[in-house]
Amino acid sequence: MSENKLTFYGQEFDNRLLLGTALYPSPEIMQQAVKASGAEIVTVSLRRESAQGKAGQKFWGLIKELDVFVLPNTAGCKTVKEAVTTAHMAREVFDTKWIKLEVIGDDDTLQPDVIGLVEAARILNEEGFEVFPYMTEDLIIADRLAEAGCKVLMPWGAPIGTGQGLTNRQGLKALRARFPDFPLVVDAGIGAPSHAAEAMELGYDAVLINTAVAKANDPIGMAKAFTQALQAGRTAYLSGLMEKRDMATPSTPTLGQPFWHKHEA
Repeated sequence: MSENKLTFYGQEFDNRLLLGTALYPSPEIMQQAVKASGAEIVTVSLRRESAQGKAGQKFWGLIKELDVFVLPNTAGCKTVKEAVTTAHMAREVFDTKWIKLEVIGDDDTLQPDVIGLVEAARILNEEGFEVFPYMTEDLIIADRLAEAGCKVLMPWGAPIGTGQGLTNRQGLKALRARFPDFPLVVDAGIGAPSHAAEAMELGYDAVLINTAVAKANDPIGMAKAFTQALQAGRTAYLSGLMEKRDMATPSTPTLGQPFWHKHEA
C-alpha cells in the first residue's frame, strides 16, 4: 500500500475518514457534513433507507450529488441468510461489489456474531463481493476472515454508538502487528477526534464515524474536526512517535548551558 494513499480493493483515496449517513438532523445536513469533511466514502444501510417512495428517492439523490464511493451496509442483519440477501440487494441497487458486512449477535452490545460473520464473508467473497467485515479485535477471527477472502478488516473500537473510544488498545495493536499489509479500519465506538487520532497513531489506515458526527451540536464542524484529527494522527505515525519511558529525561541539553562566575571583591 502507498504510504500516502488509502487503498481498498485496488481503489485509492486521499481522505481516511469513512462517514456514515444515518442519524443526522436532516439529509441536507448529512450532505453538508460529508462535503465539509472531504470524505470520499460513505456508508449507507439499505435496511434503513428504502429506495421506494419520495423520501428514499430524495435521499439517494443527495448521495449521488456527493460524487463519492458508496459502501452499502448490512446493518441490523442477525443471520447469515439475512446478511447475504441484503448484500445481493445492495449490489443491485448501488451497482457495486463493495459490502460492509455486519452479522449482529447481541442486541445490547451490537457485538458481531463472528461465527456467522466468517460464514457470510466466505459466501459473499466466493460470489464476487469485496467484503468489509465488521468484527471484534479477535486475532483468530481476523485470520479466518482473511482465509475466507477478505482484503480489509474492520475491528470495533468499542460497541456501536457508545463513544468510548479504543477500549482494547493492546488488542488493536496486536491486530495491526499481525496484519501489517492489510488495510485496517477502526469501525464503531469512536466518540471524539482524539480517539480517531489515536487509532491513526497505532498505524490504522482509516476510521469509520457516524454517531459522533451526526449527533454533534454542529455535525458540519465535527466532520471537519475528525478529518483534521485523522491527518494529524497519520502524520504522527509516519513521523515516528517517541517511546514511553519509566524515568524522566531532560529535554534541555547541558552542553552549552550558560553559567556565571562569582567575581571576587
